[in-house]
Amino acid sequence: MTDDSLAWETRDRTVAYSCPGFDVITEDVRLPDGTETDFDYLSEPESVAILPLTPDGSVVAIEEWRQAVGRVNLGIPVGGVEPDDTDLEASARRELTEETGYEAERIESLCTVEPANGLADSVTHFFVARGCRPTAEQDLDADETIRVEERSLESLERAALSGELSDARPVLAIAYYRLAESSDVGE
Repeated sequence: MTDDSLAWETRDRTVAYSCPGFDVITEDVRLPDGTETDFDYLSEPESVAILPLTPDGSVVAIEEWRQAVGRVNLGIPVGGVEPDDTDLEASARRELTEETGYEAERIESLCTVEPANGLADSVTHFFVARGCRPTAEQDLDADETIRVEERSLESLERAALSGELSDARPVLAIAYYRLAESSDVGE
């Protein structure tokens, strides 16, 4: 249940900046105490993040150049939901194959999060892909440079604890996966 006394009133909304992949939105808002101000945030389409597991339990990890932080980043397949995708599972399957060349026997929903709702309207849907095997070549976007490597889940956990794995999406995927594995909630 929400506390409406905390709600801000949006009086006007404009797109301050637009580029492929996201917009920057400026809203004129009135705060609960009557103060009028503006609020800027990043708006982007929903995305999917996939924790791909091979039949032997290894993770199909990726290394990808990330220009914003100026380094190769350890991660998992992540990408935007596209208009042609029939559902979120189709998005997850497409991203997995495009970024890694692997296909999954089955895909299960893991969780949905708002990873940065103080500054973005981003929504990421996490999936576990099981029985992943290489079946094709990567089909990367023009601005993607990705190397694929299989790693044990335990090595990725250690990488998260050491800071080598610093992208929040694989860290969240692993944490939710382990929580779901150890939980009897819903059983």
